[in-house]
Amino acid sequence: MANNSGEALAIYQKARRYVLALLIIVLLGTLLFGQSMAPPETALHEGIEMAGIVLIILGIAGRLWSTLYIGGRKSAEVVSDGPYSITRNPLYLFSSLAAAGVGAQMGSITVALGFAVLCAIAFHIVILREERYLSANLGADYQAYLERVPRFFPKLSLYREGNPQGFQPKRLLTTLLDGLVFLVAMPFFELIDAAQMSGTLPVLFRMP
Repeated sequence: MANNSGEALAIYQKARRYVLALLIIVLLGTLLFGQSMAPPETALHEGIEMAGIVLIILGIAGRLWSTLYIGGRKSAEVVSDGPYSITRNPLYLFSSLAAAGVGAQMGSITVALGFAVLCAIAFHIVILREERYLSANLGADYQAYLERVPRFFPKLSLYREGNPQGFQPKRLLTTLLDGLVFLVAMPFFELIDAAQMSGTLPVLFRMP
């Protein structure tokens, strides 16, 4: 059972990384030929970008917070403390926030919201698969958890601190490196902005 749980967890982790990589690729493709209706270096454009940076930092911090509690135990037991007391999928929730932050680097509210929704939809497919596996693996305890805690959008009144158990530094480092993908992409956005302003890259469409 332990080996099967470990293999299942590894599959889920790979799926998350593929989703994150795909989102970054799609966003870069959009950025290459699109631009916000608020031109670069305007106050509105810069304000949206700064708000996006805040979302990225919140997303990375939230993913680290979630990893402190889950610690590789997701396939072995029901984790219901900390962020897992208010939403069953805090890692995916915070990843969606970070995706919105990445979209905001285009200076477009529409793109920011679009990428948050796209990320949430992509993760929804992974969530449904996880729920089927965990329901079969964890039984009645997990069913009770399903009934009590919302799938995605948090219910703050349910918050329970609890104590992180089985902390694994390696998993925390892996989560940090995954999250840094969002920040590493940011210098590329600035280069694209500069290329569009100089006319090196054509602007084929604009988004509000």
